Amino acid sequence: MVIWLTRTYFPDGTNGKLECEGRLICKTIELPWKMNETKVSCIPEGKYFIRKRYSSKHKWHLELEDVPNRKFILFHPANNAQKELQGCIAPVIKLSGPGLGLMSRKAFMRLKDIVYKALDNNESVELIVQS
Repeated sequence: MVIWLTRTYFPDGTNGKLECEGRLICKTIELPWKMNETKVSCIPEGKYFIRKRYSSKHKWHLELEDVPNRKFILFHPANNAQKELQGCIAPVIKLSGPGLGLMSRKAFMRLKDIVYKALDNNESVELIVQS
């Protein structure tokens, strides 16, 4: 399975849309692009594989593998990139400004259901990040 993240960059945040097979899954919010600097920048454009991950903070969520010079880049709920993200990607139902969105938990559950179903069927899930 291939999921496409198409981004629009703003000084205060990065907004995007996640699509699979031409269908919109949800929108996304991220930190602005700041040269891939840890905890203050979104990640570089490119191809990444997604895997399941569990933590006490986020419970079951999604992690991107092999992000250059970064660790623990996750998909998890957040509605304000500047206040709640450190390089991760937050799914949202609706965008409300650069790096801002609404109904993140609902969007995250939608994305997680799609990805977990593919992973449970032993499919690889690739994320292609582009602008």
